[in-house]
Amino acid sequence: MLRDRAGRLFQTNIALDAVLAAAAFVAAISLPVSGLEVESRASAVRLVVLAFVGSLVWPIALNRLGAYQSQRRSSISHVLSRVGLAGALAGALIAVSEVVLQVPVAGHFALVCSATQVLAIGASRIVLFAALRTLRRHGRNTRNVLVVGSGPRARHVNNVIDEHPEWGLRVIGFVDEGDFPFDPRLLEAPFDRPSNPRVHKIHEVAELFRERVIDEVVVACPRSMLAAIAPVIAISAAVGVPVTLLSDLFGDDLPPPRLVQFGPHPALSFSVVHHSRAQARIKRAIDAVGAALLLVLSAPVLAAAAIAIRMTSPGPILFRQQRCGLYGRRFTILKLRTMYADSEECRSKLEQLNEMDGPVFKIRDDPRITSVGRFLRRYSLDEIPQLWNVLRGAMSLVGPRPPIPCEVDQYHILQRRRLSMRPGLTCLWQVAGRNQICFDDWVRLDLEYIDNWSLALDCQILLRTLPAVLRGTGAS
Repeated sequence: MLRDRAGRLFQTNIALDAVLAAAAFVAAISLPVSGLEVESRASAVRLVVLAFVGSLVWPIALNRLGAYQSQRRSSISHVLSRVGLAGALAGALIAVSEVVLQVPVAGHFALVCSATQVLAIGASRIVLFAALRTLRRHGRNTRNVLVVGSGPRARHVNNVIDEHPEWGLRVIGFVDEGDFPFDPRLLEAPFDRPSNPRVHKIHEVAELFRERVIDEVVVACPRSMLAAIAPVIAISAAVGVPVTLLSDLFGDDLPPPRLVQFGPHPALSFSVVHHSRAQARIKRAIDAVGAALLLVLSAPVLAAAAIAIRMTSPGPILFRQQRCGLYGRRFTILKLRTMYADSEECRSKLEQLNEMDGPVFKIRDDPRITSVGRFLRRYSLDEIPQLWNVLRGAMSLVGPRPPIPCEVDQYHILQRRRLSMRPGLTCLWQVAGRNQICFDDWVRLDLEYIDNWSLALDCQILLRTLPAVLRGTGAS
């Protein structure tokens, strides 16, 4: 019965989205900005084909994005983000289709159409979301939950469900192997009263599935009990009831997991920050294209700097140094040489003059810097060759600056998390003042960037970097 109802709801949602997408397409094509000019029957046919493409892409995209799965415990922002992503895919496909089909519409029609569809489908999602939550608060559209465990973790699950009546979940019972549930009165609770669930033994689970409607099993037991609950998991899988395993089994220090593949096996990946793979690929594409373009544009500057370096001090034009990249992986960074050739050997004599705290070594008036090098550093021109590191993939345009290995050796274990993202040419630290801030603030800004990374944040940092470079603020 429940599966049939879920199947009907799934089909209804798909049909509704297709109808709304088609209606929004008609509304968009009717606007004066669409630039529609149907001059022949062939043009009309191509327009109809584009309408089918622009309407049917929505159910397909939303299905791929998981929008038709249960959103019972999701937020409205999560729901609308899926609609926005589907809108971007729909807009791209409409744009390509109108070019391939040679549909007589304006070039910006795809943007207008997808925006109209996002508004229509997004509005329907908001209405449906609000209506369902109202029904659930009043005891309609509910689902029954069986909790495995009866200790503190099970109590927490029960409290969370009680705090969210809009989810429409009811705990109908607990399963435990021991004799000490968190509330002894539960052992005596009536079997048929969901508002007062009781604790059952593991051997009673099969009978419980026969006599009660169970929509979900939530595992909230301690690690020591995992082996004993194998029969519960097996029975749940056999009858087709979904099982939810809380990820705090190994403590609260682990971040939320993500489902990945380990060869043929599904596995849980615990990563502090799960960045969007699609956005990560776009970031890498921007890095490659941006680095190549900037290398070409900066060629005259590099040539002039190379001549100035060669004429003012002996030694190579490029400075090569080992740096630590993603997860501490070492690579050779390239910079225009700004110091005398023996600068690395002289560092030990200047350690007492270090003006930075932590493991970083910086001197504002470093005597090892040449006159040309001081100018190059002031306007960050010495870092232009690092575009080659970006092009090769060792670095990114935006990311935490790559430290040298001896600095990393002095990191506190928690500070090593700044190595969990590909290093970059610029970062929050550089636009915030570079050497004018302490090391702890530097690390804090890097971790803030990693935790909140997005393509929009990268664009913001790049836009802030240009005026900082032109002013020469914070550099030494």
